[in-house]
Amino acid sequence: MSEHRRKPPQSQEGGRAAARRGQSGPSSGRRAAPRGATGSPADYGLGHGAGGEEQSHGNRADARRASQRDSGGRRRAAEPAAGRRGAPPGPGRGRGRPAPDSKRLIDYPRAGKYGWQRWMPSWKLVAGLFVGFVGSLVAVAGIGYAMVGIPDVAKTATAQNNVYYWKDGSQMVATGGETNRQNIDLSQIPEEMRWAVISQENKTFYDDSGIDPKGIARAVFNMARGGQTQGGSTITQQYVKNAMLNDQSQTISRKFKEIFVSIKVGAEVGKDQIMAGYLNSAYYGRNAYGIQAASRAYFNKDAIKLNPGECAFLAAMLKGATYYDPAGATSVDSVGATPAANTKRATLQMQDTLDKMVEYGHLDATVRAKYTSLPRWQNPRSNTDLKGQIGYLVDLANGYLVTNSKKTGITQDLLQQGGYSIYTTFDEDKVNELEASVKKVQKANIKPKERPETDTHVQFGGASVEPDTGAIRAIYGGEDATKHFTDNADQTGAQVGSTFKPFVLAAAMTWGVRDEDLGSSQAQDERTIVSPESLFSGKNKLKIENYDGSVWKNEKGEEWLQTNDGNVSLGSPPNYKIDLREAMRESVNSAFVQLGMDVGLDKVKDSAASAGLKESSLTNSGFPSFSIGISDPSAIRMAGAYSTFAASGKQRDPYSVEKVTSEKGQIFTHETETKQAFTAKVADNVTDVLKTVVEKGTGTNAQLPGREVAGKTGTTDGNKSAWFVGYTPQLSTAVSMFRYDDDESNKNRTFLKMFGTGGQKKIHGASFPAQIWHDYMAEALKGTKSEDFPEPQPIGEIVNAEPSPTPTPSVTETEEESPSPSPSPSRTEVEPSPSASETCSNFFDCDDDTGGTSNGNGNGGSGETSPSATATETESDTRGNTSNGFFGGPGG
Repeated sequence: MSEHRRKPPQSQEGGRAAARRGQSGPSSGRRAAPRGATGSPADYGLGHGAGGEEQSHGNRADARRASQRDSGGRRRAAEPAAGRRGAPPGPGRGRGRPAPDSKRLIDYPRAGKYGWQRWMPSWKLVAGLFVGFVGSLVAVAGIGYAMVGIPDVAKTATAQNNVYYWKDGSQMVATGGETNRQNIDLSQIPEEMRWAVISQENKTFYDDSGIDPKGIARAVFNMARGGQTQGGSTITQQYVKNAMLNDQSQTISRKFKEIFVSIKVGAEVGKDQIMAGYLNSAYYGRNAYGIQAASRAYFNKDAIKLNPGECAFLAAMLKGATYYDPAGATSVDSVGATPAANTKRATLQMQDTLDKMVEYGHLDATVRAKYTSLPRWQNPRSNTDLKGQIGYLVDLANGYLVTNSKKTGITQDLLQQGGYSIYTTFDEDKVNELEASVKKVQKANIKPKERPETDTHVQFGGASVEPDTGAIRAIYGGEDATKHFTDNADQTGAQVGSTFKPFVLAAAMTWGVRDEDLGSSQAQDERTIVSPESLFSGKNKLKIENYDGSVWKNEKGEEWLQTNDGNVSLGSPPNYKIDLREAMRESVNSAFVQLGMDVGLDKVKDSAASAGLKESSLTNSGFPSFSIGISDPSAIRMAGAYSTFAASGKQRDPYSVEKVTSEKGQIFTHETETKQAFTAKVADNVTDVLKTVVEKGTGTNAQLPGREVAGKTGTTDGNKSAWFVGYTPQLSTAVSMFRYDDDESNKNRTFLKMFGTGGQKKIHGASFPAQIWHDYMAEALKGTKSEDFPEPQPIGEIVNAEPSPTPTPSVTETEEESPSPSPSPSRTEVEPSPSASETCSNFFDCDDDTGGTSNGNGNGGSGETSPSATATETESDTRGNTSNGFFGGPGG
């Protein structure tokens, strides 16, 4: 195109462009065009250069094309700027309101809003999210429902053995895989059994969907916060749990899987089939899975022959046989799982079940009235591999693992499935030597055919613990674990008598006696540490005083007169003062009862607990006789507590398992925890005093030539139990003897007197128990180096100081011992036992007929209440059977 035809650029001040600008101004009344809408090159930087001069352009078509190329990008760049805080609002917009973005999938933060409204979701967004969430849950539930299958309960019949090993690594026994199980048809299960379970466990069984939402939520919440897991709330859920024994992991995912399976089973399986599966797979204790095996294990009959009372009894076992089997815990020694406690629980549960069956119309009231007590049940053991001491050892190891499941990771269910290698602390040689020592004494002295009135029901128990570690090296639980299944080393209820006195002495040297001359307001805080040379009265029928010098009285205002064995006073008249070393050596009751009162019986109890006795095994400490052994710890705990003295005050709990492995590797390894129960000065002084008991006191029968031995004898009122507990630096051993009416189905089991037993006038700790201790320890320590106890450091002050003449009896003991194979002790002692009103209130359900004398408060002992005469003994001490469990049962 020729140059002359080009139109020159028009001025910004004139021409049609100026007219247009004038028309679009604010005064025109028309809405201004958006920036760039004119297509002018000046709008895009084409009208002026950097110096502000007007630039030349091509023709009008070129400008239009340039405008079209750039208008889209500039418009997009301009629009967000209008929404920025502080930017001027664009033409036609509300002031400060952001422009909506129609291209966002979720309008959040909300466009077109400002301030707090930008962050408030719209109802469309909320509704959409809710629908999406619900839809997701439905989808997950559908997938979960589709993925799980209905379990085959028959597969739960399989189990593996657990293998137990001796201390040296050699195999003791393989057991646990002999699962007792036999499925039977629902027609072979009594209708009363079905209704008993429904009435007690899930009364809406035939109407519900198979799950309990509240129970599920509660279980998941507990697991999420690290608490105890819970079983299924409905019979359907419990059936599913039983059928999923191959997966016993305690996780939330496993719980959800169980829920889905329960829903599917509830929807697709008939109720009668679920009931039959549950009763055939449930665990009833005694290694019995299923109703048929349980019927045989408890009653030795087929399930179809069970009566309503037996059905209600077995329904109680489903609550947990550990705490409901009236034989007591044979595989787990849990707190309170004693024969007496279990019998009481089982009776109450059985009666409650029968009552509910009547209430819900499943049993006639006249039929129910026939079953008011537990049915007669049989011995729980059948595995001959567990005969002799092996069954007791396996029980002890299992009990340790399950009771400490938080540390071991092994629950009762997992233990039943088996597959574990369990390495115990038991020394095979020592176990055999302890058993041989007991049998030697039994064979030579206990003759029930010749002396049926005195030599029947004689029992021994024993335990040996290593002071340096707490490892249990040997126990004697009874004649045979398949015949006598109460472990005498761990569950007896036999009072310990004078073997409790060392804890009184330890308390006196730890806390001291309360000063009586400061008045009651200060005496509790002002104390004097006691030296073993301190003097106390050895007078017979001593009037026991409080720390402030007032005479101790019960709530009836009756005084306590403490008697000594043989009604003799020791010490020099007229006050009969005797130092505590001599009082321990001669086992003088009156001196230690008064010492306990001066120290405070609460401190005496603390001392015993610090040494290692379980507090649950310690009886009421509110009466003077507490100091002389009315408590009933187990032989294991007594050996462990004396180990604390042997280890210079270092307390280590007895244990029975070193480690556990499985196909997954090492599951558990024991780690010994040591506590400083007493100072070395206190413990070593107690040991030094106990050495004199063996050297020239009541325990001379326990002497081991060439070795230092410390120990104490103990005999209880009524001659119903006798003990010897002693130790060397390497080993601590406790031996007990008692007569025990061991009718396993009799809930009123009794301790019997031992006057005349074994051909002796009476049994005391210095006789058969000390002889067994001596024979066993001589063999157990053979080949080991003789070690001496630490030299004791001086301790405390001599309380009640005055010249201490050689103690002489004021009354000659007239009672003579019958000839016996062992030497007679230099002295014997008899300790009090509480009356029924005390023991029954704390431990038992029993009659009021007990031995011992009363203090007017139902708390008996060899003390008298002034001015009453000496009480006569009754023929037997009727008590419920306490179980002094090593792991923390009512015994210790």
